[in-house]
Amino acid sequence: MAKTLEVFFEPVDNARLARLCGVLDENLRQIENAFDISVMRRGEHFSLTGHPAQVLRGEMALKHFDARADSDLSLDDVQLGLVEIANRGELTLPAPALMTRRTDLRGRTPRQTEYLSNIQEFDITFGIGPAGTGKTYLAVASAVDAFERDLVERIILTRPAVEAGERLGFLPGDLSQKVDPYLRPLYDALYDLMGFDRVGKLFERSLIEIAPLAFMRGRTLSNAFIILDEAQNTTPEQMKMFLTRIGFGAKAVVTGDQTQVDLTRGQRSGLKEARAVLQGVRGIAFTEFTKDDVVRHPLVARIVEAYDKEAARVERSKSAARAQVQASEENEDVKTDK
Repeated sequence: MAKTLEVFFEPVDNARLARLCGVLDENLRQIENAFDISVMRRGEHFSLTGHPAQVLRGEMALKHFDARADSDLSLDDVQLGLVEIANRGELTLPAPALMTRRTDLRGRTPRQTEYLSNIQEFDITFGIGPAGTGKTYLAVASAVDAFERDLVERIILTRPAVEAGERLGFLPGDLSQKVDPYLRPLYDALYDLMGFDRVGKLFERSLIEIAPLAFMRGRTLSNAFIILDEAQNTTPEQMKMFLTRIGFGAKAVVTGDQTQVDLTRGQRSGLKEARAVLQGVRGIAFTEFTKDDVVRHPLVARIVEAYDKEAARVERSKSAARAQVQASEENEDVKTDK
């Protein structure tokens, strides 16, 4: 049942209203998309229509951004604020402070905060969930934080060299240049958190290292912060090999999305197996992200939700078909016995 809520901002401040609404009311469109409501404005008067709970969140968002409209609101400010409002009310741990170039960096949702706390507390942490939940970025931020605090001596980045459905053939250049395209999300996060020049110098001194998963067997990685990205594309043998590389004073973070496996048909995912085998092992933590933790465009969360619903529908259909086949076989057995 739709509900309409009227919101007024007084005294009237046209400059503040302009910053609140954004260019061509773009900020209002973001609020509409985030909460699936309609927002109509006439001057300082706002009319919100939609599901009662979502309308109340929309009102909360308007008041939240109005309080911050002393200066221009960027699109990032609006979208991150909407994520925080959507998760407001859930029990939240104290957010760990991270020493990076981004002073405002923190977990935006309860599970992101839990993820950061797990990374600091446990030697091996798994971050599993859909795209856009900050698994990789927060792992890199934690690595930078540990490096800046001298808790580790180097940062090691790795991921399986599996392409997402396309085959680009052999890539030119040396080993580093061949794996660069696969590790671009990790590079982007490092540049954002440490600066381009500093990252380049640390690469030259081998304090940041690219370690292709295929060449890690036999190594012992001590006093290092190791990130395995896109772990859903590892095989069980590769995952076991990676996890047994951890040396003294090392931390490892494994990230992946179990719904985006690019392995050939019939191959098992090392991430899925590790999740089943290592649950309850002391010293290992798992953080499970959901669509509510997506901090990209609001449509990304809806896309994730739509695909999850379709996957659940397909699984129900398969289960029903298996049950039907089993029932038919049982009936045939009964007839044979007679």
